[in-house]
Amino acid sequence: MSGAAWPGAADPVVLVAHGSRDPRAAEATRALAGAVSAARPGTPVLASWLDHSEPGPTTVLRDLAAAGHPRAVLVPLLLTAAYHRRVDIPAALAAVRETGPPIAVRVTDVLGPADGEVDAGLLAGLRRRLGEAGPGRFDGLVLAAAGTRDARARGSVGRVAAALRAGLGVPTRVSYASAAPPAVDAAVARLRARGARRVAVSAYFLAPGLFHDAVVAAARGAGAVAVSAPLTDAPELADLVLRRVDAVSRVAGFTARP
Repeated sequence: MSGAAWPGAADPVVLVAHGSRDPRAAEATRALAGAVSAARPGTPVLASWLDHSEPGPTTVLRDLAAAGHPRAVLVPLLLTAAYHRRVDIPAALAAVRETGPPIAVRVTDVLGPADGEVDAGLLAGLRRRLGEAGPGRFDGLVLAAAGTRDARARGSVGRVAAALRAGLGVPTRVSYASAAPPAVDAAVARLRARGARRVAVSAYFLAPGLFHDAVVAAARGAGAVAVSAPLTDAPELADLVLRRVDAVSRVAGFTARP
């Protein structure tokens, strides 16, 4: 879509999360929306979900168009560019085009590695949460992700793990809560079998929920010394969202700032 300039106003930012039956996940998305809004006063920031929670991105974009906004920036709150980015989000945009007033929408990169590059802010947020978990010194690390059958998406998780390993200087493995091996307890056990005595787990999750709960339980059961919390509204994540917005806005000629 394309739209004319809208002088003097910031384009609304619509955050799109996966969604979960666990209410903590929606609370985390709202908290991130609040953090993004606080970091850029004057920019409308709205939360939406692809499943389980309301409103969906189609509804939010239709409402913005009906309120007179000629355009918006949509940010996929996803850590990999797998099925939800490739299928669900384009479907939501197609539904907006088919019904309701026109609105120009630009979609940013996901929050995970874009073009093979791991964002320094994402790594800083993961390190922040790991430090908050209080592991002290550790000699092995597992990056625990939700999981996907998409090989390219798994490759992007591997790039994050490699970047953490390079920055922290400890052996690092990837694990998945679903869809692909190894599970977190197996990854912890492998590091311990290779001589690591204090293995920490970095949770590669944006929000709490059943997957993160399962990772915590399995990691603790396998002897991990600490498991970090999800990124939720970490300041580094809010900053990453805004940099994704600014990048796509510059390309589109949108107004990213008031």
